[in-house]
Amino acid sequence: MKTLNLEWFEVERLVQELAWRDYFQNVWKQKGDEIFSDLKQNQEQVENHGIPLAILKGETGIQILDDAVKTLYETGYLHNHLRMYLASVCCNIAHCHWSEPAKWLYSNLLDGDLASNHLSWQWVVGSFSKKKYFANQDNLNKYFGGTQKNTFLDVDYSAFETLKTPDILKETEKFELKTNLDSLENSPLANEKTLIYTYYNLDPTWHQTEHFQRVLLLEPSLFEKFPVTKKVLDFAIELSKNIPDLKIYVAEISTLNKMISTENFIFKEHPTNAHFQGIKEDRSSLSNLEGDFPSFFNYWKKIKKELQQEFEMR
Repeated sequence: MKTLNLEWFEVERLVQELAWRDYFQNVWKQKGDEIFSDLKQNQEQVENHGIPLAILKGETGIQILDDAVKTLYETGYLHNHLRMYLASVCCNIAHCHWSEPAKWLYSNLLDGDLASNHLSWQWVVGSFSKKKYFANQDNLNKYFGGTQKNTFLDVDYSAFETLKTPDILKETEKFELKTNLDSLENSPLANEKTLIYTYYNLDPTWHQTEHFQRVLLLEPSLFEKFPVTKKVLDFAIELSKNIPDLKIYVAEISTLNKMISTENFIFKEHPTNAHFQGIKEDRSSLSNLEGDFPSFFNYWKKIKKELQQEFEMR
């Protein structure tokens, strides 16, 4: 970075965005499966546990949101603000509990991360923050170049807490998706020193110059609980091709342990593989700081100086 002659103030915002992901990962590590239910307090004014059909179809009548859903389906990407807008409409306007819509969004994101996704939804609905997040039509227009008026979001912020669910959002559906792993063929494996990659670890630099058997383990149970679309799975498989001689194996860890002894089994720590046995290594993060932090900015305050010093030494 130093060769680009950048100053800290020019990159601080980007680093802070990356730190949000680290913070969410830290919360997941500390709280475990608690992040999949209301974490700090119950979501208020919940009327159903589905997803507005108008959101799923991209037919809310709010052009910026409808275009966002189409972009999500077509590309697997979505601007962070648009994710927040959709979450706010699903949960704070349509009064859906966050859990089902969060699974839907995660399933479509190429950069999907359970901690970042689910805790962001909780932040929007107030179950992981002090208040709900709202954005009105003027806000959408300002940041995404819109000019639309007279939508159900075209109200003053003071009206949101008592706003009734618009008719267009009242019809809801449960989230249903099955990730098909059947097309992936298992490779023959040997009982030798083995690096176990997972959906959450596709690091091509991991022990890059050393000789290991390298296996990408895809556990059906993870995808049954948190399914992803074919587009997202294909993206992960394509990324895995950056790892030379990687073998793919679809099975639960218990099956793999019958073929590879635990002393030969090497993996990176992650909440999704807390049940693994073998040699556990640390995963990379912006900071080694761990603990139960009351908020992101409390966490950021503690790691900012360390990150700034590291940047300025490069």
